[in-house]
Amino acid sequence: MHYLKAKGILSAQNGMNLYRGCTHGCIYCDSRSKCYHIDHVFEDIEVKENAIELLEAALRSKRKKCMIGTGAMTDPYIPLEMELGNMRKSLELIDKYGFGVAVQTKSNRIMRDIDLLKRINDRTKAVVQITLTTCDEILCKKIEPNVCTTRERFEVLKAMRDAEIPTVVWLSPILPFINDTEENISGILDLCIEAKVKGIICFGMGLTLREGNREYFYKQLDHLFPGLKEKYIKTYGYQYEIASPNNRALMSMFHERCSQNGIMHNNDRIFRYLHAFEEKGNVVQLSLFDL
Repeated sequence: MHYLKAKGILSAQNGMNLYRGCTHGCIYCDSRSKCYHIDHVFEDIEVKENAIELLEAALRSKRKKCMIGTGAMTDPYIPLEMELGNMRKSLELIDKYGFGVAVQTKSNRIMRDIDLLKRINDRTKAVVQITLTTCDEILCKKIEPNVCTTRERFEVLKAMRDAEIPTVVWLSPILPFINDTEENISGILDLCIEAKVKGIICFGMGLTLREGNREYFYKQLDHLFPGLKEKYIKTYGYQYEIASPNNRALMSMFHERCSQNGIMHNNDRIFRYLHAFEEKGNVVQLSLFDL
């Protein structure tokens, strides 16, 4: 790891990244793309040494309460977090100043902070977002090698359910010729239904590839799935959006099962929910059209 003194911590949309880079090793990681200008070795985590001071100053100066988001670029619960504790310190400040929070992660390390998440959610709103890509534990360990497996993430979803903390699942990415099967998508949806997730974000059955993450992804395909890189190149060339040949049928099943089980599945409405600050006693009611 290495340290950097940051000029700011919150984006215009009130998102924050405490760290830059990741050690989860997911073979499809979009954050490796050159457009994000991570100019150091991706696994050499950049730590914003003044992040907590910047966050407190930002929260103290805000005129209106809002949701604070984190995890979009770098998972806040990488192993280094257990040593530095910056995410927990951030949640303590969010709780102290009465803001809401939306956390995105693949890691069950978030369970360390369930007490703070519950405290925030009791007053305002805390939403835990978990990425699920496969219900096959062996495949999960191949494509997401250095982070907890789907079953462990499922335990997190159930624990949040029992603590009455709302959850949203990111069903993404779905890799053509790897996990784009009816059995896999149905299995993930079964887990979501049992965990009573509030919503599932899905941009389609596929993934995006651009300079930086494409090269890493193809290198991993050569290592893990020999011959599959050539099939990708033959099928997709250098397209940015890589859609599964099964996209239409799988998306139809996805929307149908979500509707049947009262799970929100309109991406725009889920994002509005994630960004909508709420105080208990003044909760925004979602209509049936929001599902």
